[in-house]
Amino acid sequence: MARKLSPDDLYRSCDPKIFTFKTTEELPPFEGTIGQQRALHAIDFGLSLQSKGFNIYVLGEPGTGKTSTIRALIKKKAETEPVPPDWVYVYNFKDPDSPMAISLEPGRGIEFKKDMEELLHSLKVEIPKVFESKEYEKQKQKILEEFQKRQKDLFSAIEEEAESKGFTIRRSMGGFFIVPVKKTGEPLTEEEFQSLDEETKKKIEQIGKQLQEKLDDVVRALKAGEKLVKELLKKLEREVALSVLGSLIDELKNKYAGNEKLINYLEEVKEDILNNIDDFKAQTEESSPPLPFMKMPKQEANFARYSVNVIVNNANLKGAPCIFESNPTYYNLFGRIEHKFQYGVAVTDFTMIKAGALHRANGGYLVVNALDLLRNLFSYDALKRALRNREVKIEDIWEQYRLVTTAMLKPEPIPLDVKVILIGNPFIYYLLYNLDEEYKELFKVKADFDNMMDRNEENVLNYASFVATKSKEEGLLPFDSSGVAKVVEFGSRLAEHQGKLSSRFSDISDLIRESHYWAKKEGAKIVSDKHVKKAINEKIYRHNRIEEKLQELMAEGTLIVETSGEKVGQINGLAVLDLGDYSFGKPSRITATVYTGKAGVVNIERESKLSGKIHEKAILILSNYLGRMYARNKPISLSASITFEQLYGMIEGDSATCAELYALLSAISGVPIKQNFAITGSMDQNGNVQPIGGVNEKVEGFYYLCKLRGLDGSHGVIIPERNVKNLMLREEVVEAVKEGKFHIYAINRIEEGIELLMGIPAGELQPDGSYPEGTFNYLVEKRLTEIREALKEKKDKEGEENKK
Repeated sequence: MARKLSPDDLYRSCDPKIFTFKTTEELPPFEGTIGQQRALHAIDFGLSLQSKGFNIYVLGEPGTGKTSTIRALIKKKAETEPVPPDWVYVYNFKDPDSPMAISLEPGRGIEFKKDMEELLHSLKVEIPKVFESKEYEKQKQKILEEFQKRQKDLFSAIEEEAESKGFTIRRSMGGFFIVPVKKTGEPLTEEEFQSLDEETKKKIEQIGKQLQEKLDDVVRALKAGEKLVKELLKKLEREVALSVLGSLIDELKNKYAGNEKLINYLEEVKEDILNNIDDFKAQTEESSPPLPFMKMPKQEANFARYSVNVIVNNANLKGAPCIFESNPTYYNLFGRIEHKFQYGVAVTDFTMIKAGALHRANGGYLVVNALDLLRNLFSYDALKRALRNREVKIEDIWEQYRLVTTAMLKPEPIPLDVKVILIGNPFIYYLLYNLDEEYKELFKVKADFDNMMDRNEENVLNYASFVATKSKEEGLLPFDSSGVAKVVEFGSRLAEHQGKLSSRFSDISDLIRESHYWAKKEGAKIVSDKHVKKAINEKIYRHNRIEEKLQELMAEGTLIVETSGEKVGQINGLAVLDLGDYSFGKPSRITATVYTGKAGVVNIERESKLSGKIHEKAILILSNYLGRMYARNKPISLSASITFEQLYGMIEGDSATCAELYALLSAISGVPIKQNFAITGSMDQNGNVQPIGGVNEKVEGFYYLCKLRGLDGSHGVIIPERNVKNLMLREEVVEAVKEGKFHIYAINRIEEGIELLMGIPAGELQPDGSYPEGTFNYLVEKRLTEIREALKEKKDKEGEENKK
């Protein structure tokens, strides 16, 4: 028999007396996360295990505190961990297109950068000084004088020999030449030479050839001497520069002893400076502009190659870094190489390398929203590659898509040691887990945030602490015990369970803020239960315009839903409309017709392609229930149709199965159904009533329609017994039940609702396989027998006609 529910069954109140405080100001701030022990355990496991692939995916519904929990947990854990090293990029003297990455102790990256700047400044000042010193000039002059003396001696000897033989040395664009001269000392002209006899000419040519060979030997010796002088001068310059540079470099080597890569870099810097000493000498010349009308600044030596690009500076960190990347584009995650334009040409160097979130999080934690990561091109695949290879590369990702490749820097990859935490919804988690093989190897820890928790004393008190903490953090009015009790009851309504509380604390936080607003508007100093009720009702009012419009259409008869009288084959079903920001119940008129035939039960929604798969399954279950109940000995032969009247969209779900069955049985038996009832519930093939979702909205939807037409004490709703624990009805509905104006019944089996809806007992199966006369099942079976016999009679008649 259907159980009539009492007001206590419809709403589980929270007694304010369980709280020992007067206002939440007395409570200490709450630290931690409420009701997420499983997720917290998983996060602690994932953060503590440093093996490869144990990165974390935090999943759960929006508003369950995933991000705030992760932020608090990793911040606390990071404080106990060592600060990771700084990273710098420096010029690679062996391969300029591949800048070198060097790690230094935390805070020493900036220090090294300053040291290199000071080194460069010192060299710019000291090297010109040492080259202007008297000692250097003296040694340089000595080398030059020795060369000039040797040059003069060689030339003097060849000149004397040439003069003694009637020749002189002349210099032209092509070099030095031996020329015969007359006794007057003037060069012999071509005409004068041709006028000489053959013997004299041969003699002059022979002596000239010998002298020219000696002169060529002298020139070669002088060139070799020049080369030697250059080497000596270069050696001198190196020695002089090294007298300044050597001690400065050695100081840096001693300061950064133990960093082998940096020591090698300093040695390369020393060699490069010694090979480019001229860059440090005073610059006096100006370069001409590339175009006549362009002004060119004074050309200076390029010292950028001695710069240090600090891409990760952990000087101010206390513990491991915790990076929350809100916009995980490829370049924001992996860094970029910037460019600047000079005379219309894009140029770059290693000083324009910029770090990404992975560089800053290296040695710590990186938190990224999974959906944002997947929305950004290349980011997800590149992140997996970085985690798999344990290194982070800075690349121009678009390079492979250009028609013409350009020369780009290829910075040395940096070793990666980071714990990545993805935050997202369950759909994305299972999508990645089932479709991406690499994902399983890289994100092995699942931290699942539940959307509800048990409503026990501990969690209720934690709710109170949360209200206190939120009020203090945001400067809101304190709540008294009655106000906190209403917040707890709202948590159960959100969870749709009397024994549970919602863990969607974003919604709870909004209620706290809105309650504060209405209390402050009233001039109250403390938020009480009436302010929380006001906040809830006001939010409903802001969102329920469509609900009220539909109720008006029903009340005026445009949408036909009858709430009085009796009708054969017609019943009031209940559905939930979810608009996203607001859900409400909508009564619907379900009708069934039965006539002689063999078509079986026809679902009109299915025929018109407005029925979902679950609803189609429900109709098949309903049909099988008919067979189980009324076709034990003889087959059922009938044609019937079921439909949701005035429903013009898709219908899905099985929560109307009970209502559809009652309408069909009414149509078969001819027994009318009381229209002052509405029913919701699923069922199985054996007639057991199964629970459904949205029970609160469905009950309230029918209540408000009956209220518009006038409650007379006959109206009510029938729900599954297994849904009683889900009831957290609005105060107005509970009061109406208390006053006897509205009724709610719970049933476990289909038979329990028959007497309530149709006024006659269902009737139990007797040992002979029949139902007692005067019961509902007797009438159904009687009508099915009549249809079967009518069909048989029709078939026999058609057979006799065919014989004739």
